Amino acid sequence: MVRIDIMTLFDETVGDMMNESILGRAQERDLIRIEAHQIRAYTLNKQKQVDDYPYGGGHGAVMQADPLYQCWKHITDAYGPGHTIYLSPAGKTFTQCEAKRLLRDYEHLILVCGHYEGIDERFIEACVDEELSIGDFVLTGGELPAMVVADAVARMVPGVLPDPECFEDESHWSGMLEYPQYSRPETWHGRTVPPVLRSGNHALVARWRRKQSILRTFRRRPDLYEKLDFSSKEDQKLLQELIEEEADFQPRR
Repeated sequence: MVRIDIMTLFDETVGDMMNESILGRAQERDLIRIEAHQIRAYTLNKQKQVDDYPYGGGHGAVMQADPLYQCWKHITDAYGPGHTIYLSPAGKTFTQCEAKRLLRDYEHLILVCGHYEGIDERFIEACVDEELSIGDFVLTGGELPAMVVADAVARMVPGVLPDPECFEDESHWSGMLEYPQYSRPETWHGRTVPPVLRSGNHALVARWRRKQSILRTFRRRPDLYEKLDFSSKEDQKLLQELIEEEADFQPRR
């Protein structure tokens, strides 16, 4: 079973979110366990204060090392050592490849949610194994990034989704963006589902989806497109068709 512990100032909000829908059902079946821990519960002062002014001056406050450490120590004492990740704008960018790495390498993750101007560097030095960021922007806290990481990792645990194809066909799994999806009704506001998807021919559907994934990746993420391998004969045929059908499409240099 994969275990994910989240250190946060908003344990009820995070816990409620992580116990809903697919992840909630997976926890009921003991495939995963996600638990949020209130950092304030581990401070020794009566005011439950977890932050203080930064040394050297400056705006805002910094989360103190000891409440973080005491919370982290409780988790490791109760559930064993875990790979500790601080969600930080200064961290390495989190991607689908990173999610696969975390699932492959670790059965226990501890996610640390910062707030204010950050957390005391001494806690990072003593307890954090790596820092991850979900993008080049700054949020008011680490809860959203932590839930993103937890969701991305947990949904790939065997049995959480009904079939590996549920995530292996999605954007970024193979380096491409996912093909367009459609559902009923067949015609909506004058827009009709592509006929191939109604043909019942699974081989043609798979071919159409591959072709659409190539085109979508080319148009939306040229940086990903340039890294793709189109050496197979079938991909070469799809590329030629796209050149003939789409005025803006260009084969990779």
